Amino acid sequence: MTSVPAIGFEYSPSHWLPRLLVGMSMLALLAILLAAVPFWLKYPLAVMPILAARHAALRFRRSPVRAAGWSRDASWTLRVASGDDLAASLDSFRAIGDFIWLRLSLAGGRSVVLLLAPDNTDADIRRRLRMRLALPAHDEAAKPA
Repeated sequence: MTSVPAIGFEYSPSHWLPRLLVGMSMLALLAILLAAVPFWLKYPLAVMPILAARHAALRFRRSPVRAAGWSRDASWTLRVASGDDLAASLDSFRAIGDFIWLRLSLAGGRSVVLLLAPDNTDADIRRRLRMRLALPAHDEAAKPA
């Protein structure tokens, strides 16, 4: 099954990530408010996790990628919202449970991070990606992101 000629899939941002970030920012907010920090310092510190979670959630929600494809020769193609196809290369990946994180680099030094989760991709697509990513040719792409 690892010799599949190409893998292509529609992409939409995951709805789970913003919810997870909101939960984590609420825990950070609670920790700051319960900490033994002077009263005047608690409120400026409390704003920081909220702003960080909002920034991260908006960044993933506004992903310009609408579809992705991985050809047999290990080149990636991303279809963006404008309908253009952009060439990309795999920088790194992580497979954790049912989730797959892909970091792809575009021309010009930009990078795109795709989160493939159960709510935005098919289980078969994630399984096929996992099998191809497990090939030894992609070990150099598994460097820390």
